[in-house]
Amino acid sequence: MIATLSILITYFTRIVQSVANIIMAAPRERTFIMVKPDGVQRGLVGTIIERFEKKGFKLVALKLTWASEELLKQHYSDLASRPFFPGLVKYMSSGPVVPMVWEGLNVVKTGRQMLGATNPADSQPGTIRGDLCIQVGRNIIHGSDSVESANKEISLWFSEKEVVGWTPAVEQWVYE
Repeated sequence: MIATLSILITYFTRIVQSVANIIMAAPRERTFIMVKPDGVQRGLVGTIIERFEKKGFKLVALKLTWASEELLKQHYSDLASRPFFPGLVKYMSSGPVVPMVWEGLNVVKTGRQMLGATNPADSQPGTIRGDLCIQVGRNIIHGSDSVESANKEISLWFSEKEVVGWTPAVEQWVYE
C-alpha cells in the first residue's frame, strides 16, 4: 500500500512538473523582427522598440548591420521566384538594418498584428505600418509569420551566444 502510494505521488509530481514546464515555457516563444533600411534611415528604430517593450515583450537580441546580398537571399529564399525578388534584395542591402529577437507569450502572432498588413494602405491605424508607412515597397519592418520561420530567421541572423536569456524585474507584472 505504501509502495503504491509512493508510486502515485511520484507519478502525480511528474505530471504537475510537466504542466508547470508547459505553462512556464509559453512566455518564452521568440520571434524575429527587423527594421528595414527605410525605418533605420527615418529614425524609427527607437519608436518600434518602444512599442514592443510597452506591449510587454522582452528584447533578447539586437544589432545594427549592413546585410549582404547573400544573407538576404537566404532570408527571403521563399520569395526567390517572385518578380520583385531582385529589387527586394537590392533595397534591403541598400542601407543598415536592425534585426532583433523578441520573447513573450504568443509573440509571433501578436508581433504580426502589431506590424499590420504588408501593404500599409491595408494596415489599421494603431499598427506600426498603419501609423508610420505609406507604400508597400517601403514598409519599414519585417516580422516572422510563424514559430518555424522565426526559428529559421533567428538562427540565420544571430549566433546562440548573441541571444541573451535574462529575466527582467517587471516580468512578474506582465505574466501571471
